[in-house]
Amino acid sequence: MRRLLIWLPLGMFLVFLVVFAGGLIKPEGRVIPSKLVGKPMPAFALAPALPGKPGLSSAELANGQPHLVNVFASWCVPCIAEAPQLRQLAEAGVPVYGIAIRDRPEDLQRFIERNGDPFRAIGGDPNSSVQIALGSAGVPETFIVDGKGIIRKQHIGAINPEDVPGIMSALGDAK
Repeated sequence: MRRLLIWLPLGMFLVFLVVFAGGLIKPEGRVIPSKLVGKPMPAFALAPALPGKPGLSSAELANGQPHLVNVFASWCVPCIAEAPQLRQLAEAGVPVYGIAIRDRPEDLQRFIERNGDPFRAIGGDPNSSVQIALGSAGVPETFIVDGKGIIRKQHIGAINPEDVPGIMSALGDAK
């Protein structure tokens, strides 16, 4: 019994270590989804973020066709990672619109030149007012908006290749 008591502190330390490591490897979700899912897009009209590219307004998103609205920025590293998936969605016929957060046109132009341009229009949101109205906490975030302008789905974070089928399915459901 005495030998067992000698090893007890080590055993308790190992249990603590396993629980602590488990929390680091698989942290509890801290994502706060937008409360606007199922509600209309907030009213907005954003000026073009790039010369020669149209801006974006909420009225354009209620034209009877589902849309994908991507909140992004040129300074956002995960936005670079999701660029191929946005191009893939655009090539599949998905109308992809962008809201550029706190960006400068010259930085945005370089981002588009390096990563492609899947966007039909990009509205500039220099003070994040539309981002805040959407309940978006960061970039990138993507919203699927149905043809009536109702937000049907929110995707928080970069769109990864394994996310594309689910997004296509949600777009099909949004018709």
